[in-house]
Amino acid sequence: MSESEQFKRRVDAYLLHLVEQESAQLLQVSSELAPLCEQLRGSLEQGKRLRAAFLYWGWRAAGQPDCDGVIRAAAAMELVHAAACTHDDIIDNSRVRHGMPTAHAAFADRILDSGQGRDRPVALAMMLGDLLMGFAGQVFATCGLPGAFIARTVPLWSALLRETVAGQFLEVLRTGYGVPQVAESLEVARYKTAKYTVERPLHLGATLGGGSEQLLASFTAYGLPLGEAFQLRDDLLGTFGDPDLTGKPNLDDLRDGKPTALMALTVALASEVDRQVLANAVGRPDLGEADAAQVRQLMERSGARRTVEDMITERLALAQRALETAPLPRGPYTALRDLAITSANRPL
Repeated sequence: MSESEQFKRRVDAYLLHLVEQESAQLLQVSSELAPLCEQLRGSLEQGKRLRAAFLYWGWRAAGQPDCDGVIRAAAAMELVHAAACTHDDIIDNSRVRHGMPTAHAAFADRILDSGQGRDRPVALAMMLGDLLMGFAGQVFATCGLPGAFIARTVPLWSALLRETVAGQFLEVLRTGYGVPQVAESLEVARYKTAKYTVERPLHLGATLGGGSEQLLASFTAYGLPLGEAFQLRDDLLGTFGDPDLTGKPNLDDLRDGKPTALMALTVALASEVDRQVLANAVGRPDLGEADAAQVRQLMERSGARRTVEDMITERLALAQRALETAPLPRGPYTALRDLAITSANRPL
């Protein structure tokens, strides 16, 4: 088994233990909380554990050894991600993630079967997301690393949450409002995804481990372009991806009219006639596969898809160059090099 597979199994095992522990306490409150416990497990069963891996290798890059405490600290990043996904699925009204019903969709199946109101599943999913975020802080604070190590990360936790909410808030404000702009789309990508996926986990790990300012600066130079490449790839997956492979629909972004860089470039590069096609199709909740296929063809024909691929390649190259000059031991360097490739080049 590779080192990355071993790491993932350790994080998975800890998260499963946490679910069992917290579910037992919830069920002591009331057996009616069983659906919450079931969805808590479902929210944490799947995932590549990228954010956990970046925190872990930030710690190792600071010269610190492997230990159970840093595995628990890394697992906290997966709880942040699960919370963000739960809330994001509500905002987008996404019904599927990782090939399984999202939280509000799963709760809807239970609630509607019992004849209760249609607004309750969203409320229940919101509470699950809040619970997951609360668990993240609890797990990180009690991970077992020295208290002085934990204390110096407090400003980073504040920054991570502020930036993630800011990016999501801007995306909601800009969806369906005006013509999407590439610069604005990349700004959302940076704050909604790039920072909390790559840069801030690396900073948290390095700061826990007492890493230098030079190391933190190197992680910014590596993390921001890689995080943007990750989101740009996600934009392509959200429109061109095979749902059987990605585990999520490829119509949601088009139905929501999300102002992704892919969409902004398509609008900028399309002819007047094609822009009218976009205006008539994108943002329609009832958008069907035939109209979506027409939009995808337009994205190909305009050169927008190719441009996004080029942007991913450019950002991956920037991240790799930053890695070459970073003050890293061999192990963290190799791990972060491999993580960059897998993050930016996920298959459609």
